[in-house]
Amino acid sequence: MTTTDDPLVSTDWLAAHLDDPTVRIIDASFKLPGVLPLPLDDYLAAHIPGAAFFDVDAVSDHNDPRPHMYPDAGQFARDVAALGISTGDTVVAYDSGSWVAAPRAWWMFLSFGYRNVKVLDGGLKKWTSEGRATQSGKVTPKPGQFTARLDPSYIRSQQQVLANIETRAEQLVDARPRGRFEGTVAEPRPDSRSGHIPGSRNVPYAELFDARTGAMKSLDDLRKAFAGAGVDTTKPIVTTCGSGVSALVLTLALYRLGVRGTALYDGSWAEWGLPNGPPVATGPA
Repeated sequence: MTTTDDPLVSTDWLAAHLDDPTVRIIDASFKLPGVLPLPLDDYLAAHIPGAAFFDVDAVSDHNDPRPHMYPDAGQFARDVAALGISTGDTVVAYDSGSWVAAPRAWWMFLSFGYRNVKVLDGGLKKWTSEGRATQSGKVTPKPGQFTARLDPSYIRSQQQVLANIETRAEQLVDARPRGRFEGTVAEPRPDSRSGHIPGSRNVPYAELFDARTGAMKSLDDLRKAFAGAGVDTTKPIVTTCGSGVSALVLTLALYRLGVRGTALYDGSWAEWGLPNGPPVATGPA
């Protein structure tokens, strides 16, 4: 993988580009419902200098009752411009280092036709462990000018996933922890059933990075994780998770392995697992 192909940038790279006016940094940290302190409060306490806060819940369709579903292109462009980002800038997304949401921001940019976007390997955890500077308080950048156009091939609807159960044209890979996938652990959303989409495979996203350093694992380790779960990286893949966020950790890892053309089931388990929803399977894949 070359530097231009790799969706990750290192903390060294970002440190060297902190003063570059064409590099825009966003903190896309996210937590499950009910987990405190809120990501915004964490951001206000400490973030990488110059970083604006990319709120996963805010950059979403507010007319949709499902959690943080994709907005339309007009809203995405407005929300991104409000973060000081203009077409032509290099966007670097990071999160707390627990790899929950920086890949979501990265994939949204790609989905809306913007390719000049990277993810900080190791996030804030690696940055601070290396003794690098942070700042507190809110960053309010001068608004940018940004245009967006959604490529619908980057996402899948419930109807498409339901049809795929019959055709098996695409492999569905679930990023949730094994207990939630198998239905032995309750979902964090109280209205959700337990289990997984029939026919899906399970690659828990937390197994793709080093919990101690926050860095993503080696390409060999990533390859083994997918192969061990029965995923054929030469065939079409759709990723899923609890609500369309941590699934993108899998997507990012696959991208690093040279896999292109994957898609996200945006509704994920928050939609599929609702009472009276589609069929549910339990137990190992």
